[in-house]
This record gives sequence, C-alpha cells and structure tokens, in this order.
Amino acid sequence: MSGKRIIVHSLAHARAALAAARALDVPVTLASARGAGGYGGPLWFKALIDAARADFPEVTATAVLDCGSEPGTTLAALREGFKRVRFTGSDKPLGALMEIARQSGAEIETGEPPEALDLLTERDPETAARRYLAATK
Repeated sequence: MSGKRIIVHSLAHARAALAAARALDVPVTLASARGAGGYGGPLWFKALIDAARADFPEVTATAVLDCGSEPGTTLAALREGFKRVRFTGSDKPLGALMEIARQSGAEIETGEPPEALDLLTERDPETAARRYLAATK
C-alpha cells in the first residue's frame, strides 16, 4: 500500500508530508515535481527522501522520482535504487527501461500522473498535507 501522492520540492516539504501521514497513521507517496530527475538529479532526490525518512521511520512512505522524457536519468534513478520512477519519453527506450526495472524489482510509471497534492505554493505544507490525506483516508 503506497498511499496518496504528495509532490515535494524540498526537505521541509517531505518532512511536512511525513508528519501529516504520521499524525493520521496513513501511508504516503512522496513524489518529485515533473522532470525533477533531470534538473535535480536522482542523488539529490534520494538524499532528500532518505533524510526525511530518517526523521519519521515509523511512517510507511514510498518515493517516486519523475525523470521526464530522459531515459538516461531514468536509468540512473534505477541504478540508485529507486523502486518507482516516472518516464514520459518515447516508446523506443521504454522497453529496455522496463526490463531493467523488472530485473531490479522496480516499476516505471508512464502516462498521466496520478492525482497529487503539490506543496509548492502551500503556506503551511503540513496542514495542507494533513487536510489532503484526511480527505482521502
């Protein structure tokens, strides 16, 4: 069970989402912004997620890195151990990426992204996350 998706842009956002999930005792999926794998990189997002999870080890949380249309970034994310990545590029590299993901026990999301709360413009990210998670509990 992966939980509702919340788009995080910083460590503070990730901590707010995890704090809300802990308060409600629900799982949550921490997702990057569209294309963040390309401009932030897999290592940046992995460090962000690892740091947030260290503060909230009791929360069931999964992470999804959006790699946009970049097959190289998608491959790098899989090599860094991401179990879920988004790829919106052409079908040509998708088959090989799917096979690599399968071999490493990961999955690649394609198509339209699922519903999510984006914390980018929220003045109080934890309250927004709590309200979003409670509404879908």
